[in-house]
Formats: sequence, structure tokens, C-alpha cells
Amino acid sequence: MDVAIGLPSTIRGVGRDQLLEWARRAEARGFSSLGTIDRIVYDNYEPLIALAAAAAVTERIRLATTILIAPYRANGALVAKQAASVDRLSNGRLVLGVAVGGREDDYDASGVDFHARGRRFEEMLEQWQAIWAGESFGTAGAIGPRPPRGRPTLMLGGTADVAFERAARYGDGWVMGGGAPDQFGEGAAKTRTAWEAAGREGAPRTMALGYFALGDRAEQAANGYLRDYYAFLGEYAGMIAGSAAKDAGTVKQYVQGFSDAGCDELVLFPCDPDPGQVDLLAEAIA
Repeated sequence: MDVAIGLPSTIRGVGRDQLLEWARRAEARGFSSLGTIDRIVYDNYEPLIALAAAAAVTERIRLATTILIAPYRANGALVAKQAASVDRLSNGRLVLGVAVGGREDDYDASGVDFHARGRRFEEMLEQWQAIWAGESFGTAGAIGPRPPRGRPTLMLGGTADVAFERAARYGDGWVMGGGAPDQFGEGAAKTRTAWEAAGREGAPRTMALGYFALGDRAEQAANGYLRDYYAFLGEYAGMIAGSAAKDAGTVKQYVQGFSDAGCDELVLFPCDPDPGQVDLLAEAIA
């Protein structure tokens, strides 16, 4: 199983130098991908822009939105162009993980109907296929740039049955946005079932997410960030904070658990923006 690391791009106050140093260290320490998560109504960097910055200071590490909430971006063609741009500028390193999300305030701020997000998402997924295939959309022809490998790697998130069906119809696999290895195993099984029903060859790629904070400030960092970021969930925010890996032993346990469950890539997101966390995590999984 590959082990990836999240960018600290959703931690309040993280600066340019921290973010870029984090990306450089993550590549140097051998992590498989740099991950991002997504919100509008929060003090965070936009995921594709953060990954574009990371692409400029790295050469090999994959760049993953895990996930990007696509439907509140009202212009599907523009999203396809932005994703293709990051993919092209990074020499094909973009992994575009997408889902519908569940925060109404993000949709309200974007001027998009929250209750129509499933339909909008389906329309976007169809549109992206045509755009990345190079179909003509006007007098100048196709919407470029063309991604190096035809299209970015496309991963679908969500836990409703339709999410697994979308992954099989449009994507390269499925992303679980949080939970335990046994929950991941259930979702992965549903993904494989949908994959076979859609007549897809091979096997879908699977990814999962988790949180970590290491060192002397681990408890403080996990509580401070996760209780704030997930405050809209009420008491459940404390459970998320409590689930973060705060020592090397728990990190190893998480990695082993998801590996045993058949996960292809585990993305561990930070609670502390100090680039030294990259080294601590690398040492924990060594």
C-alpha cells in the first residue's frame, strides 16, 4: 500500500513558505502523493491552486484532490480546464478525486442549489469526458490543454450506492473520506461489485483518508484544528479529533489496518502545519 501525506492547506494561518517546504519534504521523504481537501466557507486554500503551487517545487510526487467538491463549482467546463492545466503542468501527476459534499453553506456561498448537487455532478462528469476527449466546443475547437494521459486520474468519493456506480461508470476508483478499515472494506467491496456490473476490466483503485499529529504538541494540534474544521458536526468533531493518530504506534496501526483491508493508498492529513511533521510521519511509518 502507498502512503501519502496531506498538504496543510486547510489549517488556519499556514503560509506560502510552510506549504512549499512541506511539498518539497514530502517528495524527498518518499510519500506517494500530496493530498488536499475542500471547503469554500473556511480560511483555507483552494485545492487545485494549492496543488499547482506544489507542482512547481516538486517533480515526482502525485498531486491529489481527496476530495474536490465539484458541484458547487458552477462551471463544469472551467473545472475540467483547471484540472487539465494542473495535470499538464505537473507532467500527468494529478489525481482528481471528486464528490458532492454535504455542507449547505458552501453551496449557498457559491450560489448553487444544494439539493440539485447530484444531478449537477452527473452532468459535470459527462461533460468532462467530452472535454478531455478533445471534442469541439466552438470555433476554436477543443477546450485545452489536453492532459498528458488523455485525462487526469479520476477518483470518486461518497458512501451512497450511487457513488460506487459513478466510480464504475466514470472513474478509476473510489476514495473513502474518513472511517475505520472495516468501513473501508465494505466500501471497497461495493466498488468492486459496481465495477464488475459496469463491465469494467481490471480492478478499481482505492484510497482512504486519516489524520495525524506527532510530537510534543500532538494533542493540542489535533484538538485545535479538527474541532475547529469540523465544528459544524457538533460533538462528532471531538470524535474526529480523538481518532487522529498522535504517536508512531498508532500511525503504524492505521497503516497496517488499511493495508490489510486492501487499500491501495492511505492519505494521512496533518493537524499541525510545521514541515517537521513530514519527517516525523516518515520516521513513524519507516
